[in-house]
Amino acid sequence: MKLLHAILALAVGAMLAATPARAVDLSIVSGDTGNGIKVLREILDQYEKKSGNKVNIVVMPPSTTDQFGQYKLWLAAGNTDIDVYQTDVIWAPQLASQLVDLTAATKDVVGAHFPSIIQSQTVNGKLIALPIFTDAPALYYRKDLLDKYGAKVPTTWRELADTAKLVMDKERAAGNKDMWGFVFQGNAYEGLTCNALEWVMSNGGGQIIEPDGTVSINNPKAAAALDMVKGWIGTIAPPGVLAYQEEESRGVWQTGNAVFMRNWPYAYALGNGADAPIKGKFDVAPLPAGEGEGARPVATLGGWNLAVSKYSKNPDAAIDMVKFIASPEMQKYRTLRTSNLPTIQALYDDADIAKEQPIIPRWKEVFLNAAPRPSAAVKVKYNEASSQFWTAVHKTLSGEGSAADNLADLEVTLTKLKGNVW
Repeated sequence: MKLLHAILALAVGAMLAATPARAVDLSIVSGDTGNGIKVLREILDQYEKKSGNKVNIVVMPPSTTDQFGQYKLWLAAGNTDIDVYQTDVIWAPQLASQLVDLTAATKDVVGAHFPSIIQSQTVNGKLIALPIFTDAPALYYRKDLLDKYGAKVPTTWRELADTAKLVMDKERAAGNKDMWGFVFQGNAYEGLTCNALEWVMSNGGGQIIEPDGTVSINNPKAAAALDMVKGWIGTIAPPGVLAYQEEESRGVWQTGNAVFMRNWPYAYALGNGADAPIKGKFDVAPLPAGEGEGARPVATLGGWNLAVSKYSKNPDAAIDMVKFIASPEMQKYRTLRTSNLPTIQALYDDADIAKEQPIIPRWKEVFLNAAPRPSAAVKVKYNEASSQFWTAVHKTLSGEGSAADNLADLEVTLTKLKGNVW
């Protein structure tokens, strides 16, 4: 009998040793463009199989402005239903107080990421989000149409406008009445801040708010840049571009009805999809520069990260999931399917990625020269400052006041918002 008890005890012990930790239910909230949510689900299916945990995706609208507003409401309410938030690169200072410090839990993996990205997610010495992909936009162009009309890839905004009009007019004369020269993100939301930062900085007009906190946006070069773009509306860009976000721009582009597009890397893989009318007909280049002193190509630094809520009932499991999604294996999986830029440095030399997404190694230069939005200088007031900026820009592009007047008013508003210090 004692022998039987001993055997049973050994069997139970072996079963317990082989049983994984108690499975839990987790929720991750994410808004994304293109097929981003679909690919996230595929990654989570792999995580569920590995961990035994179950993960629900709470899907948000693709607008980062809408996402941020909802995140703030949930976190302010101490919402325990959300374990992990997918966060924009600019949100770290604003949300840090309500997110778990990941420093100790990720010390074994952070060294593989670009140090600048890790630093962007570090607030007061605490890593509050782990990066899963980075972002920097580029100029998409129809190489078949440029070749058809003997045009070169533009390197300045003036060249872009001239080439866009040339090709657009010829294509319309040939029967394509829906062709436009250039599409971008002109809606009044965070995406317009990104676009307008590129127009202004590339024209030597500063960074809206400089790293030392100085409000610099009210200057002639910034005004000239916005006047330039205002002249595109209804000429080379459709009037509806003032309501476009990323997916609306891609919709016009991917159906073959635009010569140029400004967009993020995700649009590359989708444009080369099996059923895409423009498959094999386009390429990308750095965004154009402005003109005069200080002019240079500028791409706004983007990127997405995963943060664990302080109110999660299962923070350890949530951290485990974050590390899985951010791992080299899953970043490679995502890159092969979405053309999102990895944050793991070694993946830029990966042979499979170079073969399937040849644009990724070339995009590294665009990313390394990308310009951040002034979130580090403005800290917790960034969202309000950005909202004031994109509102002034949208008013200008819509014909509500001149660029000079709107930027003068913006300077007053931002100076009041700053007070004694950001």
